[in-house]
Amino acid sequence: MVKIGNIELPDFPLLLAPMEDVSDPPFRRLCKLHGADLMYSEFISSEGLIRDAMKSRKKLDIFDYERPVGIQIFGGDEEAMSLSAKIVETVNPDIVDINFGCPVKKVVSKGAGAGVLKDVDLMVRLTKAVVNSTQLPVTVKTRLGWDVETINIEEVALRLQDAGIKALTIHARTRSQMYKGEADWEYISKIKQNPNIEIPIFGNGDIDSPEKALEYRQKYACDGMMIGRAAIGYPWIFNEIKHFFGTGEKLPEPTISDRLLAVKQHAEWSAEWKGERLGLIEMRQHYSNYFRGISHFKEFKTKFLQVLSLEEFYQLLVETEAFYQNKIEI
Repeated sequence: MVKIGNIELPDFPLLLAPMEDVSDPPFRRLCKLHGADLMYSEFISSEGLIRDAMKSRKKLDIFDYERPVGIQIFGGDEEAMSLSAKIVETVNPDIVDINFGCPVKKVVSKGAGAGVLKDVDLMVRLTKAVVNSTQLPVTVKTRLGWDVETINIEEVALRLQDAGIKALTIHARTRSQMYKGEADWEYISKIKQNPNIEIPIFGNGDIDSPEKALEYRQKYACDGMMIGRAAIGYPWIFNEIKHFFGTGEKLPEPTISDRLLAVKQHAEWSAEWKGERLGLIEMRQHYSNYFRGISHFKEFKTKFLQVLSLEEFYQLLVETEAFYQNKIEI
């Protein structure tokens, strides 16, 4: 068992990464259904929360069926982070997470996300501001460092632990790498070997198959893994990894029917949460991901991108399934 404060997780938990415009409640629900052990929200601007920005507030929506769930905040100002942690606490998540890893320019330029990697003292102050403002366990997601010359993750891990965090997720790339190149998990292994590290350390980066998950678990001895991009359009990855850990065997790939059911659930939950029209419009980014590598899907993609009602959507699902069952050998 792995513990984050008073939150109990199974041995070697699989976490769903906080991904902007992806990790919303409908997507989290689907990943939970397929084996994710801990979910995180999309990242939320501390400044946006304080200004009561509607988009930031909407990201605070959490539901009991997805617990345990953490809400992730980012920012570069201690007072704003402290206030936003108090706002987050009012919706009663299980965990407050701090984003010190987002590499995108609009976040970094505000001295937030991975921008804080350049100033470890500030990172510690921001962390303490959050820890001191909430009764909830605080976790952090970060990267190895700003660039290869300034990798400082071991110092960061120790100092954040001293500041009171209850778990640390490390995306094993630097900010300058963005999402390119290979993630270097050797640094995660080094931190796990440090006798002064007592909190759970979760690895993140490049886990895209059960085989790689098992290899990295054995090689780098982290306490669990966070999965991000590999779950987009493929929520089955969580249970596939767990099954492989337990049996050494791979589950069969999801069938067309499995894919259509996942799309149906995702769209229904999206429509329920956002309203039918907006929910279906925002589903447009997901259809291709669910059918990646499936022949002839282009013929249906255009139709999926045009539907604006659940009635049309259900009809298209029936049409798509009929086509694949009658025409294609999968």
